Amino acid sequence: MTAWLGVSPAARRADAQAALWDRGAAGEQATAVLLAQLVARGWEVRHDVRLPGRRFNIDHVLISPCGTAVVVLDTKAWHRGRPTALVRGRVHCGTQDRHEQVVKVAGYADAVQAALGLSGVTVWPLLVVHGSPITGGRLEVRVPGRDGPVHVLGPGYLVPTLAVAPRVRDPRHAEAVAARVDVVLRPYGEGG
Repeated sequence: MTAWLGVSPAARRADAQAALWDRGAAGEQATAVLLAQLVARGWEVRHDVRLPGRRFNIDHVLISPCGTAVVVLDTKAWHRGRPTALVRGRVHCGTQDRHEQVVKVAGYADAVQAALGLSGVTVWPLLVVHGSPITGGRLEVRVPGRDGPVHVLGPGYLVPTLAVAPRVRDPRHAEAVAARVDVVLRPYGEGG
């Protein structure tokens, strides 16, 4: 039907996918700007990393100033006109079930926890959603097999939520954890 316009359905799908990637990249950049505020508070931040041998990338990884927590943060850009809420325990953006994305970030955190192999360091999964307003600004979502929740936050809640982390700083311990993160997680573009 669109052949007379010179636009194939495959080309339209490719254009739509490219538009999604552009929105996702803009969301990641906006999150990176927000995370820069935490560096002054002693947080270490890494962007766009992966576990060698794995196909997924991790948008942002944060190391707390006390060195007892690592945050695996995934950024999403969802439809601005549709609110994000919990529906029967599952995350929805409007009528679309997006719970699988919450489960994925929980899996990324579990994989990072295992790969780091650091006792006394907890890896927390966090999802930041740009565009779609989140009911109450934040959700705590349970995922089977995890003790703690996955936090789903609007961008305005990101810095305040992490800034209340333990006020105790242990720069030496945090530096050691950051060094281990840098060994285990590689920049996404690197081979391996």
